[in-house]
Amino acid sequence: MTRVRSHLAGEMQDFADLPYSWSRVSAFQRAVYEAALRVKPGQTISYGQLADAVGHPSSPRAVGHALARNPWPLLVPCHRFIGADGRMTGFSAPGGIGTKLRLLALEGSELFAE
Repeated sequence: MTRVRSHLAGEMQDFADLPYSWSRVSAFQRAVYEAALRVKPGQTISYGQLADAVGHPSSPRAVGHALARNPWPLLVPCHRFIGADGRMTGFSAPGGIGTKLRLLALEGSELFAE
């Protein structure tokens, strides 16, 4: 909990080292979540790029569905993924895309660089 508070206070944390209970998710979801953990604070990539990273280049929608079912939001950073055209899409957490934008801004996303 301390690391989450630190992250939300602007001290970026990498949660890749946590002991996730991978048995809770399918093999495909695990691959998506492990790849998502490699996208660091401030970075964004498209759902299609994430699909490529998990070996399913024709499945960006399936990747999006996996992220929508993410049992560890914030820890597994489902907010760092955007549409291929750069649009903010598909964020199912409370507050929707507004929350996604706030998290990306907090992380100093390149999307907000001038």
